[in-house]
Amino acid sequence: MDKLQNLDWSLLQAFTAVAETGSLSAAARRLGQSQPTLGRQVAKVEAALGTALFTRQPRGFALNDAGAALYPLALEMQGAARRLALIAAGQSQSLKGTVRITASKVFAHYTLPPILAQIRHAEPEIQLELAPSDSTENLLFREADIAIRMYRPTQEDVIARKLGAVKTGLFAHKSYLAKRGTPQGLADFGQHDMVGLDRNPLIIDVMKTFGISRAREDFPVRCDDQATYWELVKAGCGIGATQLRLGLATEGMVQVLPELPLENLPVWLVAAKALRQTPRIRRVYDLLAKAIKPLCDA
Repeated sequence: MDKLQNLDWSLLQAFTAVAETGSLSAAARRLGQSQPTLGRQVAKVEAALGTALFTRQPRGFALNDAGAALYPLALEMQGAARRLALIAAGQSQSLKGTVRITASKVFAHYTLPPILAQIRHAEPEIQLELAPSDSTENLLFREADIAIRMYRPTQEDVIARKLGAVKTGLFAHKSYLAKRGTPQGLADFGQHDMVGLDRNPLIIDVMKTFGISRAREDFPVRCDDQATYWELVKAGCGIGATQLRLGLATEGMVQVLPELPLENLPVWLVAAKALRQTPRIRRVYDLLAKAIKPLCDA
């Protein structure tokens, strides 16, 4: 542990990234560094500790016994370093700086751009970074300053404000309906193509609640990327689900079975408590809330 405490954190970060991804190339992409640089950093960690930490394999790196013993200690130091950075960032009183926002790919692609343009016009000193992602960025680890979630956040030490909810609906392009007809009820879905998710079971699970049993192979076109999924529906690949406001505003799209009671998506605005007191983050947080709340229709 004494040797570990004396190591440069950037080296430990390289170690944990390789341990978690299993390869130098994947770890380099995660950290935004070159593969040779990352390889040298891992070598420095091993040299400083006087022991190898990985078993080199044809397809990547695997932790050996020494690396497995070191990994939880490195994670502990990683968490402490990031908490310190979070607290330090929360002390800044300057409006000038960068605010990083994460949101689902659909929300980031179709809803946020005009809102961020408004924020830039209102606060030109604030730079904005948008990270579209359907994974869960960790606010406490500064992977984002503000998150827009379509579910209730469960992390501790965050401030979360529910802005409302958005309705969802089933849609198909008019060109698809012209060829295949418009379903009049759930019983008609057996004669129609639905755009499905690839590895995500969400649509299959929702269909079960309506008494419809479907397997992954029953969806002739599948994609887990939500923004691309919607583009596939727009192109006429089949019937698909999206946020109601988005579907109704998209040219050529027709709502299918509007009476079907689909689940609403809650909209939560989230920030780490420490950063909520930073003026630029607080300002962007408030402007996002003001702009997004009127878009919630449920």
